Amino acid sequence: MEFIRNLPFICIVSALSTGVISSVLKPRVAKLLSFLLISGSCIASVLVLVYTMQTGEAFVYSMGHFPAPWGNEIRAGVMEGVMALFFSAIMLLSLLGGEKYLKVDIEASKQNLYFVLVDLLLSSLLALVYTNDLFTAYVFVEINTIAAGGLIMVRSNGHSMLAATKYMIMSLLGSGLLLIGISLQYDLTGHLLMSNIQEAVGELAAQGEYAMPLTVIIGLISVGIAIKSALFPFHAWLPDAYGYSTASSAAILSSLVSKAYLFLLIKIIYRVIGTEVFWDSKITNVFFVLGVAGMLFGSVSANKETDMRRMIAFSSVAQIGYIYMGLGFGTQLGVTAAVFHIFSHAATKSMLFVACRGLSEVSGNWKEFSELKGSGYRNKIAGAAFTVGALSMVGVPLFAGFISKLFLTSAALETMSVKMAIALIILAISTVLNALYFIRAVISIYTPRNEKYYDSTFRPGITFCAGIVCFIFINFALGLASNPLIKAIEQGLRMFS
Repeated sequence: MEFIRNLPFICIVSALSTGVISSVLKPRVAKLLSFLLISGSCIASVLVLVYTMQTGEAFVYSMGHFPAPWGNEIRAGVMEGVMALFFSAIMLLSLLGGEKYLKVDIEASKQNLYFVLVDLLLSSLLALVYTNDLFTAYVFVEINTIAAGGLIMVRSNGHSMLAATKYMIMSLLGSGLLLIGISLQYDLTGHLLMSNIQEAVGELAAQGEYAMPLTVIIGLISVGIAIKSALFPFHAWLPDAYGYSTASSAAILSSLVSKAYLFLLIKIIYRVIGTEVFWDSKITNVFFVLGVAGMLFGSVSANKETDMRRMIAFSSVAQIGYIYMGLGFGTQLGVTAAVFHIFSHAATKSMLFVACRGLSEVSGNWKEFSELKGSGYRNKIAGAAFTVGALSMVGVPLFAGFISKLFLTSAALETMSVKMAIALIILAISTVLNALYFIRAVISIYTPRNEKYYDSTFRPGITFCAGIVCFIFINFALGLASNPLIKAIEQGLRMFS
């Protein structure tokens, strides 16, 4: 069983190594190697999760066996195991669902490059989940940024190049603020390991020293991550990045990249700054205000769109607002609700992007609602998946989105403050707006028109069907059997503390 403690490090290094090796392989071999890597990561994450749940405590792996504070550490608990498993599984399903379109969307000479970027992205996601060192987290934030930018521009058309440029500009601005915050923190505490930083920050807070510099550090780190995770009003890059990428890239970017930054923020709240110090800084009020603003703006913008993929992208702005609103409550239940919404949104939004590509395929590759009419009949499994995703985003019972909104409502009621009234009103308005644009989209794809695109020989493909069916299953599982995941999140947060 002790060997399991090595698995997080093995997964990260294997992903980095596979990325290097894939650069000289043929596309088909690189693709196979990437699928094996991600599948192996899923298995390893299950073992880590089971191990930490059985032992009831997190474990620390020292790389090179150098002790802190000189050595670099990896830490794994229940929360890390759940998140690593979910990230690996969603990436695998996103690639399965969009695999048939990679040959169409990407030049043959760049297809092995695509899997190099996927491998690097996986390594950065796993490192952000497991690392116990703040500077190592920053290094992998930059690897994540480069890989994500490459996944956007690999399609090599004008739209994707412009989208990648916007993404890199905004993302590097966020990275710069994050680095400044980490540097100031190091100057203040003299540590980079998260556990050591938390002890030092706790002592400073107890003595009442350096209150203003500490608040500045919290602000810089929070704003940097907010920019990188596309919190309103830092979301300008998001619609183009998601809307003009390949199906797999859009699914991965919307489900995993921004969620990794949000998970890093939660780790910083619990394991670097400490919840009491972070809540006392009142930055949660900023999260709350920008979160509810994003919920409204993203929903209104999505309602204005006639392009289905951009509509789904603007919906992500609103959904990220939900997560920040949960963090903005400044309570344990609020964070639990926010973490569950990370899982719910990741599973649903990736399914929507993959399904949208399937609907577009049988509609002359158009994405406008007027041209997608009847596509739900022409590609039945994509239509079913889009309908499930739409109902989940609205918050209909039986689906993952309902549980998210239920927990966010419970967290709002727990606050018994002005936040409660604002949150409940905005949740109601946002839900109505969600229903307007998602139900409109569902009605559109099942309106029997545009049969000029009908092809009686069309077959969606085995990998597409496999990915879609698994996405649908996960959505129903989160909606009907959410209790085990909720308990795992609560246990993971207790381990963080």
